[in-house]
Amino acid sequence: MPNHQPIVALSPEVDPAWLETFRQVAPQAQVTLAKTASEFEALLTDAEVAAGTVPRSALAEAQNLLWVHSWAAGPDTQLYEEFVAHPAMLTSSAGNGAIPLAEHAMMLMLMLNRDALRWIDNQRARKWDRFYHGELNGLTVGIIGAGHSGSDLALKAKAFHMRVLGLRRSDKPAANFDRFYTRAELHAFLAESDFVVVTAPLTPETAGMLDEAAFRAMKPTAHFVCFSRGGIADDEALLKAVQEGWIAGAGLDAHGVEPLPAESPFWDLPNVIVTPHNGATTAKTRERGYRIFADNLARYVAGEPLVNLVDKIAGY
Repeated sequence: MPNHQPIVALSPEVDPAWLETFRQVAPQAQVTLAKTASEFEALLTDAEVAAGTVPRSALAEAQNLLWVHSWAAGPDTQLYEEFVAHPAMLTSSAGNGAIPLAEHAMMLMLMLNRDALRWIDNQRARKWDRFYHGELNGLTVGIIGAGHSGSDLALKAKAFHMRVLGLRRSDKPAANFDRFYTRAELHAFLAESDFVVVTAPLTPETAGMLDEAAFRAMKPTAHFVCFSRGGIADDEALLKAVQEGWIAGAGLDAHGVEPLPAESPFWDLPNVIVTPHNGATTAKTRERGYRIFADNLARYVAGEPLVNLVDKIAGY
């Protein structure tokens, strides 16, 4: 059980305007906002609660640490071996970016489906070039992962009159999904989809799951979209798929290596849209993350179960 006056360390990226909110929900706690990374590490020596990434170098000295909150929805950077073995609980900000990420996926699908890059190029060239393009109506989107962002994307896709398939461990029905497939049915799921959108976290189970065989199972007219984490798709296989026409193209917000190196061939491919992993970089995303932590801090000092608790072995 937490003590009555826990020491809470906040990492320096926290907006100071929220400090008073955190203190109000846990008036008995000692909540301190670090001004620098080194100050945050110093606070960890005595902290019982840490909101922010706890570096490997500081973990050994954090003898009192019982709970770490990640400002990220996918806390994989916190899950290094020593922390997984550490007794501290881990919570995430899962759900904070679901809305803008789903919007980003819809934007990428619309741009790919309508060949929007052609319009952009023509505008720069002052060229009036009318052409036939697609529409999302009646197409099938296959969503890998049915968490917060996957579920919001399913709702938005339905508003565009799309058929929505999902891939996850369970085939239990969920709102706005027409059908679920299990991992064993991956290739059948891919073959049905006009768009394959990755919303799942990067875990030992999902890493590299989209390999050469998976991309070859997709329709040659299909597009691939990823906004959650790179590494779920094998980059070499994906590159071959878009270069050699196994699939029609891709919209990539998350990448296997970030920042995407300047020499990466993905930048120059005419059928690929690259964005710098900031589909959820909005003020509202940060605000929702702060609210998740504030709610959990109130729960923590009251001795109640925390939300968004991460299974450190499973990775989510």
